[in-house]
Amino acid sequence: MTQVAHTPPQAATELTAAELGDLMQSVMETAERLQSTHDALQNQVLRLERELAEANAQLHRSRELASLGEMAAGIAHEIRNPLASIQLYAEVLSEDLAALPPQAELCRKIDRSVRRMDAIVRDVLQFARESTVRIEPMAARELMHGVVAECGAPDRVRVSVTTDRDIFVDASLMMQAIGNIVRNGLESMESEGGDASLEITVGEQRLRRPDGTLQEFTVFRIEDRGCGISASDQERLFNPFFTTRASGTGLGLAIAHRVVDAHDGHIQVSDRAGGGTSFEVRVPAQIDPDVITSGDGGTHI
Repeated sequence: MTQVAHTPPQAATELTAAELGDLMQSVMETAERLQSTHDALQNQVLRLERELAEANAQLHRSRELASLGEMAAGIAHEIRNPLASIQLYAEVLSEDLAALPPQAELCRKIDRSVRRMDAIVRDVLQFARESTVRIEPMAARELMHGVVAECGAPDRVRVSVTTDRDIFVDASLMMQAIGNIVRNGLESMESEGGDASLEITVGEQRLRRPDGTLQEFTVFRIEDRGCGISASDQERLFNPFFTTRASGTGLGLAIAHRVVDAHDGHIQVSDRAGGGTSFEVRVPAQIDPDVITSGDGGTHI
């Protein structure tokens, strides 16, 4: 009987120390790449969450201001008629008391106070009314020329435009909105003294909307070297009647916010490096041709 010899199984090849070191190095490099990718994704998620939170906060503020506007409009209409009566009576009394200078002067003081109150009522109604914008294409430089011409101190305003594309705005309303911010900055710098210039730059930027989509915006950045705005005041800055100054109605920035909101845009405020405040007015850079109007027609956005 023939016997068959059994060959023992071959032993597994053993890794040398050098090969084991190379394998460990490869594993560590892979782990580092995975960690780096994880950190990058986490930072991206945090950034997206922050952008969405900011966009939703802007949307929430716009709705709150719209509600405040409706309430303010009702109050302003109720006040306007009695004010007109008081002014009429003061004028009549002033004429009747012309021979009594002290009493006539009191009537004139009443008239001046009533006129100031009526100016506030007009601002309230302007803030409260439903904004109908007439969107038309125009050059950014042309819009900035109008803003600077009306700001009251053109020699203290420097403008830089970095976009050659037309912007799509209601020129009259947007000049008023940006003009209110510019005047606010100039007043802030006057309170600080010195001869610093207010700077306006116009460019384009891709930003995230509340629905999470990215959109191209025209960005007007207005930067002053004034006294700055505290974090707590920045949260209330666009509220009607809020002001940190001794004079003024506190409606200029609220009106600016309403105008920008009517353009489907928003305003961002922050501290400026080195002192002062930076405002960013952001409006869509591209508009559906169907909402561009001409003539007397108006379009709600």
